[in-house]
Amino acid sequence: MKNTLKVMLFAMMAIGMMACGGKEVTQEDLKTAEASLFNADQTVNEAEAPKVADTYCRFVKQHPDDSAAAQWLYRAMEINVFLKDADKSIKLGDQLMKQYPQSEWAPMSLFLLGSYVYDSQLNDTAKAHVAFQRLIDSYPESELVDDAQMSIKYLGLTPEEIMERIMSQTEVEDTVSVATEE
Repeated sequence: MKNTLKVMLFAMMAIGMMACGGKEVTQEDLKTAEASLFNADQTVNEAEAPKVADTYCRFVKQHPDDSAAAQWLYRAMEINVFLKDADKSIKLGDQLMKQYPQSEWAPMSLFLLGSYVYDSQLNDTAKAHVAFQRLIDSYPESELVDDAQMSIKYLGLTPEEIMERIMSQTEVEDTVSVATEE
């Protein structure tokens, strides 16, 4: 009877650990995960990338008050953007904005959501606009504000259309500059 009880207790503990994300993630685990993210030729190891992102997320879950938690969450988001997992990217971006709105990673996550997830992956210019505008309104001192404003200006345009607009604007500026000099 005692052996059966011990086996059941051990099984329950093992199930509990798996449900809570497994073992404690340490700084060494983060370094190991980071090292496994890239192949020898510095390309992303796509087979390892989801595991690396999961390690980062588990670290944040286990250590939400760690000074680098926002950075690890952002890195997990970056990996999911690279993997084109829009749903997971949005979830992680929202989590970062909710848990760490004052971190340096918050405006970067909004820009990443706006440009790569909503605009490029999902072709949802309305949500991209919202992400960029939120960055502009919430982080007016961010160095990404100009990029967000420019992104809003060119939302929904093809690369060719963007180049055409930039070239025509440059021509107008050159014409004005020459006229002013005369």
